[in-house]
Amino acid sequence: MKNEETMKINKVHHIAIICSDYKKSKDFYTRILGMEALQEHYRKERDSWKADLALNGNYIVELFSFPSPPARPSYPEAAGLRHLAFEVPDIEAAAKELEREGIACEAVRTDEYTGKRFFFTQDPDGLPIEFYEA
Repeated sequence: MKNEETMKINKVHHIAIICSDYKKSKDFYTRILGMEALQEHYRKERDSWKADLALNGNYIVELFSFPSPPARPSYPEAAGLRHLAFEVPDIEAAAKELEREGIACEAVRTDEYTGKRFFFTQDPDGLPIEFYEA
C-alpha cells in the first residue's frame, strides 16, 4: 500500500546557473543554444539580472548574474553539479555549429553502456555542457 505522505516529483523544474558575464552567457544560451528568454528582470537590490530561459517552449534554465561570483573550484570533477546534458538529433551537426561559433568541442565519443555518441564543450564560465545523441 502506498504511503499517502510519499513525495512525488513530476519533473526537473529548472536549472539555475550563475554567470560572470550576463550578456555573454545570455547570448550563449539564447542565440547559440537556441533557448528563448521568457522573461528577464534586473534586481536593483542585488545588482543582479535574472532571465528565465525555455527550450522548445519548456522553462528549463534560470540564468543569474551576481557581482563577483566565486569561480568554479575545479574542472570538471568539482563536488556538486557535474554538467548539463542536452539531447540533439545529429551529434556531428551540433559540434560543427558550435565550432562555427568559435566554441571548442571535445572529440565525439561513444557511451559504452548505451552505444550513443556524445561530446563535451563548456559555457562562457567553463560549466561543462554535454551534447548527447538522441
